Amino acid sequence: MAVASLLSAGSAGFASLRLVGGGSRCDGRVEIFQRGTWGRVLDDQWDVQEANVVCRQLQCGQAETAYNPPKPERGTGPVGLRGVRCAGHETNLSLCNTSLPESALAAGVAEDVGVICRGSRQVRLVNGAGRCAGRVEIYHQGSWGTVCDDGWDLSDAAVVCQQLGCGGAVEAAGSARFGEGSGQIWMGAVNCSGAEAALWDCPAGPWGQHDCGHKEDAGVICSEFMALRLENSDGCSGRLQVFYNGTWGSICSNSMTLDTVSLACKELGCGDGGSLETRLPYGRVSGPAWLDNVQCGEKTSSFWQCPSTPWDPQSCEDLRDEIHITCKGLCGLSQCLGRSLLSPDREKIRAMGGEDGCSGRVEVWHRGSWGTVCDDSWDMRDAEVACRQLGCGPALSALKEAAFGMGQGPIWLEQVECQGTEPSLQDCWARPGDGGACRHKEDAAVRCSATPRTTASPPRADPTRGRLSSSGRVSVPVIICIILGALLCLLLAFLAGQVLRARAGRRGGA
Repeated sequence: MAVASLLSAGSAGFASLRLVGGGSRCDGRVEIFQRGTWGRVLDDQWDVQEANVVCRQLQCGQAETAYNPPKPERGTGPVGLRGVRCAGHETNLSLCNTSLPESALAAGVAEDVGVICRGSRQVRLVNGAGRCAGRVEIYHQGSWGTVCDDGWDLSDAAVVCQQLGCGGAVEAAGSARFGEGSGQIWMGAVNCSGAEAALWDCPAGPWGQHDCGHKEDAGVICSEFMALRLENSDGCSGRLQVFYNGTWGSICSNSMTLDTVSLACKELGCGDGGSLETRLPYGRVSGPAWLDNVQCGEKTSSFWQCPSTPWDPQSCEDLRDEIHITCKGLCGLSQCLGRSLLSPDREKIRAMGGEDGCSGRVEVWHRGSWGTVCDDSWDMRDAEVACRQLGCGPALSALKEAAFGMGQGPIWLEQVECQGTEPSLQDCWARPGDGGACRHKEDAAVRCSATPRTTASPPRADPTRGRLSSSGRVSVPVIICIILGALLCLLLAFLAGQVLRARAGRRGGA
């Protein structure tokens, strides 16, 4: 729950306001601070005139919406103001007329009031590997929505990158490159010049009016998006590279210390330490070499906080200067999560809270206990792999925010990034979980078709159900029914033989 910062009126002694229950400090239910306590604001005719005074006092621009919150969102504390009547020019809500006829008070018509100010608008990038790349989403009128990719180009992307402090635009991505969003599609036909301060300052169609679907959600990759990888590695060992300005490039080994190597291994999810490898081949570096003299200290908490020389695509030119490392994990992130976290002999996944084992909260087995999967970056490609591993049919939806209830215990996986073709979740890129970044209210879930696929795949024992997950195998209940049916047939045949023998004996005695 977002709560507005307090904006005191200083020596004038005016009461402070805050907006609670919204997605930013500029939207939510109105509360006023008086005589040492926060109180609700109630009204029976709350409209945009009063809302404008609130937005102005909070320095949130003009009011977009004045509303009465639904019953579940109403306050329960003491009442601060009732029946507010503003002319619209006041600088503080306390200056408005707050008289309300006693008859109206007795009738109980006054309700909590809420405001959505223009200053509540926000932009974010989601489903990327960092905050400077992903699907463009806008917070408007109290909810997050997406942007249609009709006419989406680098000028539009440049405004988003600049607004987020992420440098320039490297790519304007369309066709839901970073997955399909949900909810409203707030903007379409965006046509920025590139000089606007915010995306909503650009020429565009009316808010929420478009002919797009979420398969056309727009995305952005900004120049300040940065990531690490070990290139051509089958584990946590190889050439360390950094993504910057839209391309992968090398990191040079000058001044490289074991502290720096350790932070790189942590960033890659490959343990908390490692060593430098010695490389002797001669030749020139192919492609850019972005960084040199990276110097991390013992107290540095992130690789990206380490000082270095400025970004330069010619930081080093000799292959012998490229850094190659071996982390203590000795397995790549997907391999660590797959072959250690979910080793083949104990490979377990289950869907909990659903109705048929093919829908529910995704849980995996590790270190002797079941744990959940964080929904950060969870999308249909990840759900497709989970459904395949569960032995179910195609994925129908990838669900977030504990759609089937919150799990318990550890959160074993975060930031799962599947291509959709992997046979199991442990073959996907992911981060080791339970680092405190996620809570169980963010548990990922799936809804799969209950009809198994007809394509053959290596059968996998499913520990959560009494069947094999390969569609080509017969389930245990069916086998039991067949055996019982056969026994019943034998019993009936035996009884029939006894009856026939008895009849034959009676005829012979006659």
